[in-house]
Amino acid sequence: MVPAPIVLFCYNRLDHLKRTLTALSQNTLAEASSLFVYSDGPKPGHEVAVQQVRDYLKTITGFAAVKIIHRPENMGLSRSIIAGVDEMISAFGKVIVLEDDLVTAPFFLQFMNDGIERYQQDDRVASIHGYSYPVKIAEPCYFLRNSDCWGWATWSNAWKIFEADGSKLLNGIQAIKGMHAFDFEGSYPYSQMLSNQIAGKNNSWAVRWYASTFLQDKLTLFPAQSLVQHIGNDGTGTHFTIKSTFLEVSLATNAIYIPHEFPVAESMQARAQIVRYFKRGRSLSGKIVHALKYFLKSK
Repeated sequence: MVPAPIVLFCYNRLDHLKRTLTALSQNTLAEASSLFVYSDGPKPGHEVAVQQVRDYLKTITGFAAVKIIHRPENMGLSRSIIAGVDEMISAFGKVIVLEDDLVTAPFFLQFMNDGIERYQQDDRVASIHGYSYPVKIAEPCYFLRNSDCWGWATWSNAWKIFEADGSKLLNGIQAIKGMHAFDFEGSYPYSQMLSNQIAGKNNSWAVRWYASTFLQDKLTLFPAQSLVQHIGNDGTGTHFTIKSTFLEVSLATNAIYIPHEFPVAESMQARAQIVRYFKRGRSLSGKIVHALKYFLKSK
């Protein structure tokens, strides 16, 4: 198996980027993997911080190959990710996607590549995801009718279903009377987020990716214990501008393997646990609203 290329999107947070790359370089498959880094161009006033990031990128080691792509202008996270994933899929047919505020466990790349190898030819599956909500799941991993954006992988047959037009997606969900299920049994208003994207109130690529896979009834594989910790919810991000601990998790301390005999079907246990988690969060002084609102605002 040739490991999937890793694509990392960064902007102006040097300290977060260093933590992300240090952890990634300690992954078991790092030295066999090629790393592509997209550095977004600066907004006015951010030139120095972006240059500091670009100077640091020249020092990256620990991977089979490293290629840095400097965006000449500021594309913003949503446009940059969509374009970057398009380019990687066109070139390699598969990709592992990270942002500059995601710290990975040493087994993250192994789980991603195992998942790609197992499911990239399976039309029922659209992606593999590294972050998992802090809920207890009996199996080592599980499927959800969902796609997410904190350390994920996909491939050409799946990514081709991505629909950038939010209006088409919302109309499609309404046509199949799927709003309640799309909102995880009403536990979180993803449909409102999609409506806001259509209205120009956010520029979320992630809610459109989720809606695209939802409409095609595709599944995503998640580890039962998270292989990704998001460190951008400390109030320093462009879009994650408040501090929140709601989505914090402990990283897995052991490798997570997909069972040999593992049904490709949504885990009703995992879905019920996550629905309860969302509802509990919404009752805790609106923490879920704060955390997830900014989590997906520009993704």
